[in-house]
Amino acid sequence: MPVVKEREYRELAQPLAVRAKQENDEPSYIVEGYATTFDKPYVLFEDYDGTKYYEQIDRHALDNADMSDVIMQYDHNGRVFARNSNGTLQLGLDDTGFKVTADLSRTELAKGLYEDIAAGMITKMSWAFVVTKDAYDQKTRTRTVLEVKKVYDVSAVSIPANDDTTIAARNYVNGRRELEQREQLAKRVAKLKVDTLGL
Repeated sequence: MPVVKEREYRELAQPLAVRAKQENDEPSYIVEGYATTFDKPYVLFEDYDGTKYYEQIDRHALDNADMSDVIMQYDHNGRVFARNSNGTLQLGLDDTGFKVTADLSRTELAKGLYEDIAAGMITKMSWAFVVTKDAYDQKTRTRTVLEVKKVYDVSAVSIPANDDTTIAARNYVNGRRELEQREQLAKRVAKLKVDTLGL
């Protein structure tokens, strides 16, 4: 991974999901999950004597962060697989963490990343950011990131910082269930229109 002054990298992740089909039965290459979790300490590093140091991201640390041009990579390096400025990467904040949804359908290499995630070969995520405010608790040896200035990338990674989190592919059944729910909703809307016209 490249080293950039002031930029910090954290390998964290939550399950990524994959939709198997779109409405027109064309293959879809959507992955989603969490690049980091909030208010949950993880081991940042372990000293040679076994002393552990922790870090956690405050729930509001990203509220004012610059996320105007975030990219998705593999191991924070090389090729860009998705980007929020062109609509292939969506970012959001909820009570769990920093949510990521990426459309990997644009290039063959991006589809390859999708296949690696679906096969369980890549099982973690990370993100790169700059911190403007933090706090440290000496008693628990825990750093709390309170304010992030900018997010540079979210990445699928081979080696994570937080083993409590994973990336996994959503199976075909889940994707199919979503499609059926959309179809049922469309039928209900059509029926309501017919009933309304009949009045």
